[in-house]
Amino acid sequence: MSAPGISVFMTVRNEEDHLADCVHHLLALDHEGPLELVVAIGPSQDRTEAIAADLAARHPELTIVANPTGLTPHGLNAAIAATSHDFLVRADGHALLPRDYLTRVVAGLQDTGAANVGGRMAPEGVSAFGRAVAHVMSSRFGLGGAAFHTGGRPGPQPTVYLGSFRREPLERVGGYDEYFVRAQDWELNHRLRTAGETVWFDPSIAVTYRPRDTWRELARQQYRTGVWRRRVIARYRETASVRYLAPGAVVVASGLGVVVGLAGVITSSWLSWALAVPATYVVGTTVVALVDGRQLDGAARRRLPLAMITTHLSWGWGFLRNRD
Repeated sequence: MSAPGISVFMTVRNEEDHLADCVHHLLALDHEGPLELVVAIGPSQDRTEAIAADLAARHPELTIVANPTGLTPHGLNAAIAATSHDFLVRADGHALLPRDYLTRVVAGLQDTGAANVGGRMAPEGVSAFGRAVAHVMSSRFGLGGAAFHTGGRPGPQPTVYLGSFRREPLERVGGYDEYFVRAQDWELNHRLRTAGETVWFDPSIAVTYRPRDTWRELARQQYRTGVWRRRVIARYRETASVRYLAPGAVVVASGLGVVVGLAGVITSSWLSWALAVPATYVVGTTVVALVDGRQLDGAARRRLPLAMITTHLSWGWGFLRNRD
């Protein structure tokens, strides 16, 4: 039997430094059947659109479509609408798919009958802080226990990283919900599972991801992630869990501890003991981080407590504030 056709889709903006390498990498992935790549380009302040046009002129397998809003779910839907094959594979400008990725995810779709098959995110930082962030993203003490972050056994899971789809169930549930500027993957997989479909996790498939390299970038990313997780829970209240509520509780407890404790210091009262709450969190998280990250190099390990605390508090503050 001939190999099935595959459509790889993605959306980017302001990616002049990486777009050409990303496109060349995706077109060189192992696959014996027909392969197309559809890229939705958002409004960019650099040469991304010109580079994309040049790449499309040189690669007939590449199709460029516009994403006027520049938002991720809109771009993904626009790219999907321009695809032609029944197997749809999501890519990302900051992720490096292994060479045999297409073969493996399509085999998974065929063997399991799942609507979506994917693996785990394998973050690899470049700078010392980036390596610390990469560890936070893979640790149950960092972003929690989701299988696509920490690994696990093959089988059904609530979500996977990026994912590959069969067209029919993806279109039946309406594709990506364009309300969800973030968390759109999780939300889509929730609707697929609600519709009776399976989301299949294969931990042996690891996709390299480049995490944020600076404290400011990490704080901004995790703040926005917290905002959108709150909005997911607002629509799907049954998905609320301790893992999602804990960062907000830490922010509230630590914030109150600081305010009440400082009031106690000023008035020389017993209320100053409230400072023990944030102090306990900081010291406890630092100890956990240093133990959990003992396999890291020294420079990354020293930065790990800051990366972990930033992740917790930024995520929790975004969840509580619920403003983008």
